[in-house]
Amino acid sequence: MKNDLPSTLGDPSGDSPPGRLEARYLAFLETIMHLRPSLHRYCSRMTGSVWDGEDVAQEAVFEAYRKLEKFDDSRPVAPWLFRIAHHRCIDWLRRRGVRQTAEATAAETEVVAPIYPAGPAMNRAVEHLVMSLPPKERACVLLKDVFDHTLEEIADLVDSTVGGVKAALHRGRSKLAEQPISSHAPRARTAEDEALHRLYVERFNQRDWAGMRELISADARLLVVDRFVGRVMDSPYFGTYERMPEPVRVAMGEVDGERVIILLRADGDNWVPRATVRLRVSAGKIAAITDYWFCPWIISAATALRIESV
Repeated sequence: MKNDLPSTLGDPSGDSPPGRLEARYLAFLETIMHLRPSLHRYCSRMTGSVWDGEDVAQEAVFEAYRKLEKFDDSRPVAPWLFRIAHHRCIDWLRRRGVRQTAEATAAETEVVAPIYPAGPAMNRAVEHLVMSLPPKERACVLLKDVFDHTLEEIADLVDSTVGGVKAALHRGRSKLAEQPISSHAPRARTAEDEALHRLYVERFNQRDWAGMRELISADARLLVVDRFVGRVMDSPYFGTYERMPEPVRVAMGEVDGERVIILLRADGDNWVPRATVRLRVSAGKIAAITDYWFCPWIISAATALRIESV
């Protein structure tokens, strides 16, 4: 399905009024679109959340955009972008007190026995287990066993040496071998949240846009990721879905235990997940809508996805 939502969101720098993202930034997004799924996948595993991972990936992309004039375009863009994203992830973890001290990491030996991957390929279950590792080990295992970077490339990305990377891989893989596989438990939610989510689904599928607006506070915020930021009431949001050339439905669902709205597209006689919408509820109204139509990779990156019948 085409990306038919309007390019009507504010400058990601926050320095211009809400509305349309500038054309130059949208053009940059198009040039790196093929890297966005893997960038999100890396950030989501580093942060432990598909939502936080998308936020960090967006920050990294905009930082790269700001630094574009300084980039040597004779070099490949992927390592440069991943390096920015890695440092953004470390900053995110540091702010939350997850990162181990640099002194403890530096004190560990870089001389280790030969190491081998945990298996012929790191399956999705093991991929999610890396969230339990300290940041350096987490990054090294992800970059080597999931993204298949060389030791030299990893050392450059994480500001280490090849020996340091080998040591981190050895420690990380050893810990993963003993780690039990866990699943995301559903998060607690209120009856008010559930009721508003259900009304949102019912009225969207009935194309009752007037009824939809009754659910939304007058100053509710809308973020269509990579396209629009502003007030819901100032946007053509629901009308855009109404005018899409292919039908779109929504369903109640969960992504990694969080209640979300699942956007579905038609695939023959079936409805398949395309993207997600998150609602924030306050004082009996929807106070914010975050639409991830332009980030379909979140669905495939989720540890657990549950969709209620349409």
